[in-house]
Amino acid sequence: MNIAVTFLPRREPTPLPPIAFIGGGNMASAIIGGLIKQDVPAESIEVVEPFAEARARLAHDFGITAQAEAGSALARCEVVVWAVKPQSFAEAAKPVRGLAPDALHLSVAAGIPSDSIARWLGTERVVRAMPNTPALVGQGMTGLYAREAVDSDGRKLAEQVLAPTGDLIWVDAETALDAVTAMSGSGPAYVFYFIEAMTEAGVDLGLTPEQAHQLAVGTFTGASALASSATEPPAVLRERVTSKGGTTYAAITAMESADIKTQFKAAIRAAHQRAAELGQEFGRG
Repeated sequence: MNIAVTFLPRREPTPLPPIAFIGGGNMASAIIGGLIKQDVPAESIEVVEPFAEARARLAHDFGITAQAEAGSALARCEVVVWAVKPQSFAEAAKPVRGLAPDALHLSVAAGIPSDSIARWLGTERVVRAMPNTPALVGQGMTGLYAREAVDSDGRKLAEQVLAPTGDLIWVDAETALDAVTAMSGSGPAYVFYFIEAMTEAGVDLGLTPEQAHQLAVGTFTGASALASSATEPPAVLRERVTSKGGTTYAAITAMESADIKTQFKAAIRAAHQRAAELGQEFGRG
């Protein structure tokens, strides 16, 4: 199946209307932190966060006075960002429904279908986003899907809110977000897994843990930067450093003998299947 995507250049910061966040955890904090760095005033950000510890952290880090429950303050917000756990979304939506009837609702909750979000909130102005954890350092990759009721201005508004987290792509089919989840949503864990393995191998070969870690992380960082800037596909880049009979050739041959590429693709398919299952599981409410 071919899935159409639109890759977006990073936009210059532009003024944003008041924004509400339902949930003030790590992903919400990553977005809020990026907005604050772009001179969005803390006073224009409303946060509903039931946990006192998280509210205290938002006050300390960003000067935001978060509320324990949704209230009339949400009425002024033109964007509501849903950063709640998937299993909590339906319950969290009940007190918010009707408080910001004209707002754009932007969900970063994994797996919840937009049909369910629209039903719970009583609005068709819904955008789903699938960010990943590098958003915490402004180097994220986020897939976006908008329902038909979201016009170009609504899409631009969603882009403005998420721009501080990293790069963005739009997908035309909501089901494609399951592929985004399997690729980039879960993807950082795959990278960490290989960094972990490389570090352990380096220690086994006599390096200190610190040296092995630095080499592993630096190699991934440098190779990713090269792949990002190169015009050739990754296969060509790999071939350029794989001289027959050399050390890289020995490593690649060992990996191919173990059928690692096939196993890795199977792992991504498993993540894709689970993403679809989660949507069915948590979207029933």
